[in-house]
Amino acid sequence: MADDGALFREGLQLLLSAAGHEVVGCVEDGDRLLELLARTPVDVAIMDIRMPPGADGGLQTAQRVRARYPDVGLLLLSQHAEAHYLFRLLEIGTERIGYRLKDQVAGVGVLADTLVRIAAGEIVIEPALAANLVDRPSPPVHGLLADLTERERAVLRLMAEGRSNSGIATGVFLSVKSVEKCIASIFTKLSLPAEPAAHHRRVLAVLAYLRSNRMAG
Repeated sequence: MADDGALFREGLQLLLSAAGHEVVGCVEDGDRLLELLARTPVDVAIMDIRMPPGADGGLQTAQRVRARYPDVGLLLLSQHAEAHYLFRLLEIGTERIGYRLKDQVAGVGVLADTLVRIAAGEIVIEPALAANLVDRPSPPVHGLLADLTERERAVLRLMAEGRSNSGIATGVFLSVKSVEKCIASIFTKLSLPAEPAAHHRRVLAVLAYLRSNRMAG
């Protein structure tokens, strides 16, 4: 774990220990984290986005870690939900990686769930950030999303907010079965892999929507 704030670093270490995780080292910057990883194998490396070296040293460090240790999970933490941080994160990877707000991982349950999902190969995006992105005015339809119907784009927007199928059904006034068929159609039109457990098609579909928002911004 790397964070230049001593109090947060110590508090997070206590939470991790309480959740049953072994913390093999705590350091204050990215360079020291790389030194630690060279000596000690880990499942997940946790780092603050805004830590040395540089204003966004956590992102730079994450990129270096992913290049040297591609099997290590990455959890980046921030005080604020910033879209540009998310898009830089997506450039690093879409598997075994996460971006969460510090105040949202201040509970053992949320923190443990986030780490387990990252270690299992998932991408974990802060729900508040996804909601902020989809609250923007709808982007012009282009690329792969041009093949989606208006209803399918509405379902995809709700997926990006992190809503369940039943929540989506309520939002678009459809039955859950109709929502399931709609999501299956979205997966097909976006040419997503056929194996959902391995490739997290739901997340990939959401990422396609978020990237579309970015290109239109």
